[in-house]
Amino acid sequence: MAQEQATANSPTHDQAPSLLQINGLVQRFGGLTAVDGVDLDIRKGQIYSVIGPNGAGKTTVFNVITGIYKPSAGQILFDGTQVAGMKPDQIVRRGITRTFQNIRLFNNMTVLENVLVGQHTRLPGDVVSALFRLPNYRRAERRAEQRAIELLGFFGQGMIERKDEYAANLSYAERRRVEIARALGSSPKLMLLDEPTAGMNDAETADAVQYIQRLRREFNLTILLIEHKLQVTMGISDRIAVLDYGKKIAEGVPAEIQRNERVIEAYLGRKAAVE
Repeated sequence: MAQEQATANSPTHDQAPSLLQINGLVQRFGGLTAVDGVDLDIRKGQIYSVIGPNGAGKTTVFNVITGIYKPSAGQILFDGTQVAGMKPDQIVRRGITRTFQNIRLFNNMTVLENVLVGQHTRLPGDVVSALFRLPNYRRAERRAEQRAIELLGFFGQGMIERKDEYAANLSYAERRRVEIARALGSSPKLMLLDEPTAGMNDAETADAVQYIQRLRREFNLTILLIEHKLQVTMGISDRIAVLDYGKKIAEGVPAEIQRNERVIEAYLGRKAAVE
């Protein structure tokens, strides 16, 4: 059903304007070329997945988009603006946010405090207001706290009830929800999810698929996804790109990717592709 819904939605999203265009992206580390001439075109409202074997360059692409690495060559246009080479905080302010394969929460902070961190770009930035806690700063803090509670509520009343617990006390799936709530705090247009169902059992994975679809619908988000569980990407994606050894070897709707011989070979070997 999920795959049928994604496929049914694809024509509308394919006709939407581009939100993120990547042209000729190259990332080198010394003599190693981790990303080699990759082109991607993510349209507004899409759930777009990037898949490939381990070491294919997927997370490196995410790190370049979000400013962790400066690209060796190529263009990254977000909403028509060149963002390649910008600092991570500048990219967040433009409307791009992300989660990480290895969850990066502050374990010695509460759930609410972790989510509040995601709103730091929306709070008054002058030192005087923060130092002396002027009225405008206190009002902004109250609004931020209310917003953080609303974002936790996206995942159900249970997450709100745990807002004062330390992040270290949460289950893996709950920690992932907190990380996504924190990413929502910057009011993004594009969210990059790096392995959002890694380490989850089948029930937790099914729940994650549902809330990823709700993220697009309820927050008007475009989602760029890395995911190793092919049943997830095939069921949720409007469009999929496949990387292998840093190169894009295929792109298309899920049905096209499933029967692409180069993709089968990259995952299972040449013999499987022939068979």
